[in-house]
Amino acid sequence: MAVASAASGSTFCKQLLFSLLVLILLCDGCQKISLQVPSHLQAETLVGKVNLKECLQPASLILSSDPDFRILEDGSIYTTHDLILSSERKSFSILLSDSQRQEEKEIEIVLEARGKKVPRKRHAKDAVLKRSKRRWAPIPCSLMENSLGPFPQHVQQVQSDAAQNYTIFYSISGPGVDKEPFNLFFINKDSGDIFCTRSIDREQYDQFPLYAYATTADGYAPEYPLPLLFKVEDDNDNAPYFESKVTIFTVPENCRSGTSVGKVSAIDLDEPDTLHTRLKYKILQQIPDHPKHFSVHPDTGVITTTSPLLDRENCDTYKLIMEVRDMGGQPFGLFNTGTITISLEDENDNAPYFTETSYFAEVEENRIDVEILRMAVHDKDLPNTPHSKAMYTILQGNENGNFKISTDPNTNEAVLCVVKSLNYEAHRQIVLQIGVVNEAQFSKAPNSQTPTMCTTTVTVKIKDSDEGPECQPPVKVIQSKDGLPAGKELLGYKALDPETRSGEGLRYKKLGDEDNWFEINEITGDLKTVKVLDRESKFVKNNQYNISVVATDADGRSCTGTLVVVLEDNNDHPPEIENEVTICQHVQDFAVLKPVDQDGPENGPPFEFFLDNSASKLWTIIAKDGKTATLHARQNLDYDFYNVPIIIKDRHGLSAKHMLSVRVCDCTTPSDCRMTIKERESNVKLPQVILGRWAILAMVLGSALLLCILFTCFCVTVKATTKKCFPDDVAQQNLIVSNTEGPGEEVMDANIRLPTQTSNICDTSLSAGTLGGQGVKTQQSFEMVKGGYTLESNKGGGHRTLESVKGAGQGVTDMGRYVYTDWHRFTQPRLGEKVYLCGQDEEHKLSQDCVRAYNYEGKGSVAGSVGCCSEGHEEEGLEFLDHLEPKFRTLAKTCIKK
Repeated sequence: MAVASAASGSTFCKQLLFSLLVLILLCDGCQKISLQVPSHLQAETLVGKVNLKECLQPASLILSSDPDFRILEDGSIYTTHDLILSSERKSFSILLSDSQRQEEKEIEIVLEARGKKVPRKRHAKDAVLKRSKRRWAPIPCSLMENSLGPFPQHVQQVQSDAAQNYTIFYSISGPGVDKEPFNLFFINKDSGDIFCTRSIDREQYDQFPLYAYATTADGYAPEYPLPLLFKVEDDNDNAPYFESKVTIFTVPENCRSGTSVGKVSAIDLDEPDTLHTRLKYKILQQIPDHPKHFSVHPDTGVITTTSPLLDRENCDTYKLIMEVRDMGGQPFGLFNTGTITISLEDENDNAPYFTETSYFAEVEENRIDVEILRMAVHDKDLPNTPHSKAMYTILQGNENGNFKISTDPNTNEAVLCVVKSLNYEAHRQIVLQIGVVNEAQFSKAPNSQTPTMCTTTVTVKIKDSDEGPECQPPVKVIQSKDGLPAGKELLGYKALDPETRSGEGLRYKKLGDEDNWFEINEITGDLKTVKVLDRESKFVKNNQYNISVVATDADGRSCTGTLVVVLEDNNDHPPEIENEVTICQHVQDFAVLKPVDQDGPENGPPFEFFLDNSASKLWTIIAKDGKTATLHARQNLDYDFYNVPIIIKDRHGLSAKHMLSVRVCDCTTPSDCRMTIKERESNVKLPQVILGRWAILAMVLGSALLLCILFTCFCVTVKATTKKCFPDDVAQQNLIVSNTEGPGEEVMDANIRLPTQTSNICDTSLSAGTLGGQGVKTQQSFEMVKGGYTLESNKGGGHRTLESVKGAGQGVTDMGRYVYTDWHRFTQPRLGEKVYLCGQDEEHKLSQDCVRAYNYEGKGSVAGSVGCCSEGHEEEGLEFLDHLEPKFRTLAKTCIKK
C-alpha cells in the first residue's frame, strides 16, 4: 500500500467540516449510490446515509462487504479507522437479509475522492524543484476474529518515501510482537508486508496498537515511528448465558394480574451494541404448566403475572424454563437456557374452623385451675405463622368468669380451664359458645366473600361432691350501739352446709378480735360482749370493728367469714381543748382555741364557748365559725401565767368545763417564750423588778467611773514610791527607737511610752513608728542637742551630718539646737537603708551597725558624748533600764550593747 502524505492543518479542518456537512442521500430501491468524500477520512467519520427500508424491510441482518466501513440500522455509514483513498473511486456493498422470508438484497456504494489530482510527469525543468518532506501516514487495517487462515495471513504493508533514495529496512513492535501475545505478527523487513501467524479471539484482544519503523542499513531513521492499529472484528462466537445459575423470586398469592415478579438478566461476551449481543428472552415451559400464570418481556427480561388466581394452598412453587438468544432472537442466533423458581407468599385467605361442631366435658364442683377440654382447629394457611395461629374466645356462657380458654403454642389447640369454682347446687351444667380467628387480619381472595367467625358449643357437666361448710356471704355486717356494756349478746356469723342447706353440726371459733371485745358461742356462733364497746377506740376504723370467725363441720372441713360490727355514735364525749396557750402580747394579743370532739360529726360542732364569771373581768371570748374561738385580754396584762375557766358545748349541749392556762409573754412567736411554771412560782414569792434601758446604762457608767478612780489612785501610789531614774539635767533626754534590734527579736509596730513623773523628768511622749519611720508622732517642740555624730553612707562613702541635712537658712541664730523634723529627715533614709542591708545579710554582721538612742548632756555641748551610740564603753546614766516595766524590756535590750 502506498504511503500517503500527512494532512496539513487546513486540510484537516476541511475534512472536519465535511464530516459535519455529510450529504444524506435517499435512494429508491436497491440502486447504486455514489458519495463524494475527501481522499483522507478519519476513523468514525460519517460518510453518508442510505435508506435501507426502501430496499428491504424488515432487514434482520445488515453487513458491509468492506471492513473499512460499518453500517448502522438507520443506514448511516461510518469509517472504522483512518482511511486514505489511493484511487479516485472506491466501492463496496451493503448486504441485507431477512431470515424469516429467506430474502437477501445488496446495495452498491461508490465513493469518489473529491479534489483528487492525477500526478503529472516530472520534467527536466522541474529538477530545481524539491519535494517537501512528508511523514509516512498510518495505514488502517482490521482483522477478523477466529479467522481460518491460511497462516501466515497477510495483514497489511507499510512503505516509506525514503525507500526511493535509501535502502530501507522495516520493523514493528508492540502487543502481538514483542509483548503479550508474543509472535502473533511479523513484518518482512525488505517489503514492509505484515503477516498474522494464528487466529485471534476478540474477547481476549480486541485491538493491537503497533509501531512500524523505517531505518537504513546504518541505523538512520528517515521517518518517525508509524502508529498502526489492528482492530479485531467481532465474530458471534459466544452464546449468552444467565447471570445466576439459580434464580428465585417471590410473589404474594392472590396478587393482581400484571404484578412484577422479577427481572432476569443474561451476559454475552461478544462486542456490545451489535447484533451479536442483542438478546431476546422467552419462557419455554412452566411447571406445573396449567394454567399459565407468567409471562416475560422479550427485551427487558421482566417477568409478570398474567392471572389473579395464584393460590398457595393449591401450588406454592412454580418453575420456569427460560431461553435467552442473541442476534435479536433469530433462529441462527446462539442461545442458552436457565431455570427460574417462583415461590408464592402466604396470605391469610383461609379462615380456621373446628374439626367438630360440638364438644362435651365434665368437672367436679369446687375444682379450680384444672384443664377440662382440648379442641383442635384446621387452617389451610402456612403453619406456624400468624396466618394460621388461632385465637379463641368464649362468646357466651362465661358471665361469672368461671372458665378461661387459651391457645397451646405447640399444637395450636384450644385449652379450656376452670379458674373459678363451680357449684353443683347452683348449676348442674353450663353451655359455652367458643369462636376462633387467626392472629393476622383476614385477607380475602379475589371474587370471594369475607368469612364469618367459626364457632362451636361446649357443654360442661358439673359433678356433685361432698363439700365442707360454706360461709356466704364472706362478710356480714351487724349494728350495735356505742357504749354497749359488757354481757350483752349480738347476732353472730352463720355458716351453712351446702348439702343440707342448714347450720346444724357446725362449730364456731373466733380467729381475730383485736381488743378482745367479744366471746363466741361455739354452737350458735352468737357474740357476747366482755367489754364496753367504745367507738372512739383506736381499734375502730370508720366506726367499724372486725371479727374473724371460722366454722368447722364434723369432718374437720371449715370456712372462714368476717363479722363487721358497725358502732352507732353516742354523744358521750364533750369537746376538749389544749391545757395551755401562749399570747405574745406585743405581736398578737389573742389566743386561738380549737376544740376537738371525739364523737362523730353529728355529735360534734358547732361549738358554744362561755367564760366563767371570775374570768370575764380580764378576758373575752369570741366564737368564729362554730369550730374555733379567740381569747382576748381586756387590757395589757403583766407577763405571767393566768388560769382561765372556759365552758364548751357541742351541738346537743354536752359540755365540759376546762381550766385553760394562759401564758402572757414578751415574745415574737409562742416558741420564743421561755417562761416556765417555776418562774411563775418565783414571781409569786418575790416582787417583780424590771430594769429599763437607761437604768442599765447608768449602772454601766457608774461602774466604769469607779474603776477609773481606783486605777488613778493606784498609779499615783506607784509613782511616789518609784526611785528616780533620770538625772536632773536630762529633762530633754529622749530615746529614738530603731526598728532593727540587732540579731535578736524584731519589734514591729511597738507603741512605747515613758512614764511621766512630777519631778524634773521631761514631760514629753515618744512614739516608735513602723519600719522606715512611717507613722512616728511627737510634739513639734521636741529638740535634740547638736553633736558631732556623723553617719557614714554605705553608698557614697562620705560623711553626712545634721548640719548638712538642715537647710542653709535654718538654725542660723541657734547653732546648738535641732528640731525633730531635722532629725527625722536625717534618720529616716539611713534607718531604712540599714534595715534593708541587715535583712540581706544572713550572718547578721551589719546588725551591730545600727542607730541607737543617745543621752542628752546639756546645752551648748559642741562635741559631747552620744551615749550608747558612741564608741566608748561607758554606760553611765542607764540604771533606770533595770527598773522598767515589762513592756519596756524590749526597748531596754536595744540600748544595751551585747
